[in-house]
Amino acid sequence: MRKIRYVVAMSLDGFIAGPHGEADWITLDPESDSTALWVQFDALLMGRRTYEAARQRLGDPAFSGITSIVFSRTMQPHPQVTVVSALNPDWVQELRARSGKDIWLFGGSQLFRSFLDAGLVDTVEVSVIPVLLGDGIPLLPPPCHPSKLRLLSHRAYRSGRLFLAYEVLH
Repeated sequence: MRKIRYVVAMSLDGFIAGPHGEADWITLDPESDSTALWVQFDALLMGRRTYEAARQRLGDPAFSGITSIVFSRTMQPHPQVTVVSALNPDWVQELRARSGKDIWLFGGSQLFRSFLDAGLVDTVEVSVIPVLLGDGIPLLPPPCHPSKLRLLSHRAYRSGRLFLAYEVLH
């Protein structure tokens, strides 16, 4: 069965974006291989705001060859994505059961919270970037329902960035 992996960049003080959704502080690290990361996935799950920000930052070609599923109640149908209005655990389990690579839960703390609360997240993989934002969109918005995690791997980069991968214990 395919895994749903929440892979995200986070500031040292726990934010995945600035107060207005800013992500300009998220830069590529010369030691990390973003191509090696992208080839592990053939599907992306994201909210509308994350999709719009990613399209603006990465452009449409970044999504070619990958199934993009956007959770939104307001987004109009788009030829390059599947728009889903609500989280349906049965539908997600059917997606996971299809053959293919892992599924990237791509940004969006509210969507992460929904998937985590539904028991649909297999791993949480965080790149901690050495910056303090002071305010912004938290990795996990309240209310908090504690989830136990088990460390799978970690790496420290010369830039000060840390990569932490955890299995979610259900």
